[in-house]
Formats: sequence, structure tokens, C-alpha cells
Amino acid sequence: MGAVLATDLANTSPVVRHTTGEALPDPAALERFLAEHGTGGGILAHTGRPSRNDLEQVHALRGEVRAALQADEEELVERANTLITGSGAGPLLRRDRDGRWQWCAVVPPGVPLAGELAALAGVGMLGALRALGHERFRRCASPDCEGTFVDVSRAGRRRYCMPNLCGNRLNVANHRARRARRPPA
Repeated sequence: MGAVLATDLANTSPVVRHTTGEALPDPAALERFLAEHGTGGGILAHTGRPSRNDLEQVHALRGEVRAALQADEEELVERANTLITGSGAGPLLRRDRDGRWQWCAVVPPGVPLAGELAALAGVGMLGALRALGHERFRRCASPDCEGTFVDVSRAGRRRYCMPNLCGNRLNVANHRARRARRPPA
């Protein structure tokens, strides 16, 4: 969950989405992002609607997460550890809603939303690195994208940071190029 959140957070930036723009333009968009990533139900201590200040802190955080995702293995570990310890969090093993053991980052009371997300992303990145290896931290294969991601798929063959956007866009472009090369009927 943390690695997926880290990937998706890093790719909300207009640096990545240069054709579609900022994916988190306001607190309501941040609230939708959090809901889409299942951060409710006690995953985060932060309750209520995100504020404009939360949004600004999350914007700053995504740059740090993006830098970690793009780093070499040693720097990735250093950056992820900084995300975790900077929030005052420590990773713990706890049961999730389905009774499975999961790593979680428990932060002290009063840590802002961005701090909680930093801890969650940091633990997720370290867990993915340990379980899957650094080769699963990749850049998007689309020539028009600056995205980065952690491939947590079972097969490990993911190529795009946002398959439904980057992958579809490239598939449509390839299809149109093939059709253009066909002789008219």
C-alpha cells in the first residue's frame, strides 16, 4: 500500500502530468486521492478534510518521494529512512482488517497529514526494496512521460507509471501509426 501510494503521489505532479496538469490542485482533490488509496479506517490518524496547508505540505512531500523513487539503492534507503524518522514514526508489525500481518508506521499525535503520508510512503518503499529489489523502481516507458514508479505487480513487468494513462496513450499512438502505414482499401 505504501509503495503504491508513493508511486501515485509522486505522479500527481505537473512535472509528470505536463499534458494534464496538477492532479492535486485543491484540498478536495487531495481528499479524493486519500480515499482512492484507502487511507481511511484508522490507517492515518488525521481525520477530517485536508486543509490548504495540508495540500501545500503534501505538494512538498511528493518532491521528496519522487527523489527517493528515482534514487540509486543506497540513496533510496537514506531518503526513505529520512521520510520515516522525520515524521517521528517507527515501523511496527500489526494485523490489518483481514487479520494479516502488515508493516505500518505509527506516528506520534499531532503529526500533520504530510508527515503521516511520508511515513507510510517511506515504509512502503523500504518494504518493496527489501522484498522485490531495486530493479522494481523504474521510470515510465512512455517517451512523453517523466513518471516514476515501484512495480509491485506479481510478474514484475509493469512499464508505465500510470498504465491507464501512459500505456493507453502509447497504445493508441502505435495503433494510429500502424493504420497510417496500411495501404488504402
